[in-house]
Amino acid sequence: MGKIKAYPPVKFFAAMTFAPTAPIDEAQRMLESLLAEIEEISFCYDFDQFTHYYGEEMGTNLKKKVLSFRQLKPAELLPEIKIATNEIEHNFLDGQGRQINLDPGYVSAARMVLATTKDYDHRIYLNRGIFADLHLRFRQGHFQPTEWTYPDYRQPELIDYFERIRNSYLEQLKDWHLS
Repeated sequence: MGKIKAYPPVKFFAAMTFAPTAPIDEAQRMLESLLAEIEEISFCYDFDQFTHYYGEEMGTNLKKKVLSFRQLKPAELLPEIKIATNEIEHNFLDGQGRQINLDPGYVSAARMVLATTKDYDHRIYLNRGIFADLHLRFRQGHFQPTEWTYPDYRQPELIDYFERIRNSYLEQLKDWHLS
């Protein structure tokens, strides 16, 4: 019989896709209120070069960046955090739809997981209508994409970003193990 043990806390992040006129500073402040102080912000990239998935609702010239948060939190908060980020998005609706899309997730020693409301065969139901979506697995010293990893998350620069987040997480985890 396997021994049940506590799962260590994880490092949360939020991917922010936004329209050119979106009030991203205000959205970032709301994310900090929800998740903690921002630790690192990724480079900002042209999201339209990867997909036009949000084009009808959010328009064109969309940008995206990822924000990681300093404080470690329990992984089981992922559904609650996804619901809260949906509420933050709702604060930034205009006549057309959303100006900002937020995709929260977390990094652990072994993986990078996104939260989603959309079911698919590789996604695991958590609760409250939220699924866990594994996108990167840590293998052979690096994060590796899965066959369903979104194209923008396959960028080497973004994988490097998530590896830096993982390294920071592992340093913080040393303190957790001491407590």
